[in-house]
Amino acid sequence: MKNTAVKYVLFIIVFFSASILGYTILKNNEINSETKSGIKMKSDINDIVVKDMDGKDIKLSDYNGKVLLIVNVASECGYTPQYERLEAIYKIYKDKGFEILAFPCNDFGGQEPGTNEEIKDFCSSKYSITFKLFDKIKVLGSDKVALYERLTNNDVTEKSDIGWNFEKFLVDKNGNIIQRFKSKIKPDSKELTSAIEKILAN
Repeated sequence: MKNTAVKYVLFIIVFFSASILGYTILKNNEINSETKSGIKMKSDINDIVVKDMDGKDIKLSDYNGKVLLIVNVASECGYTPQYERLEAIYKIYKDKGFEILAFPCNDFGGQEPGTNEEIKDFCSSKYSITFKLFDKIKVLGSDKVALYERLTNNDVTEKSDIGWNFEKFLVDKNGNIIQRFKSKIKPDSKELTSAIEKILAN
């Protein structure tokens, strides 16, 4: 009778130990699965490095303390006249801690075919652009740069590819992605300028 009781107690101990171990493994697998599937994703850009038009590496964390508007641009698009409005809001807000980061891209209709030098000359001569222009990039497919992988896959803004030229992303002073604006939203629209002013005030 005594041996039976001991065996029973041992069985209970082994059973509960196995249950706890199995539960721990299951939870760890769930956490790993969530991470791999992108459920928990970064929504800041501080760890990303990009290249400017001269091929120089620029750490986006260097812009901490500034409110950023990140835009994929093109020289031969129906939205290209937005350059004028972008420059206009840049002049209004730059002294308050606002920067525009423009990334030329040829992914949509081949509307940015030029070299960096040609793009720079076009922006200067046609629209007198004074905000920062960066190296021409890919925002779609397997060659999508890290910045746009982050901008289009995070837990704050819509998780979807860029739809066309001149989509805009607003980033706060700490490098956090705050809001996304489709191409048709004009840079000097009340919707966008109000969002800029709100973040600048914080």
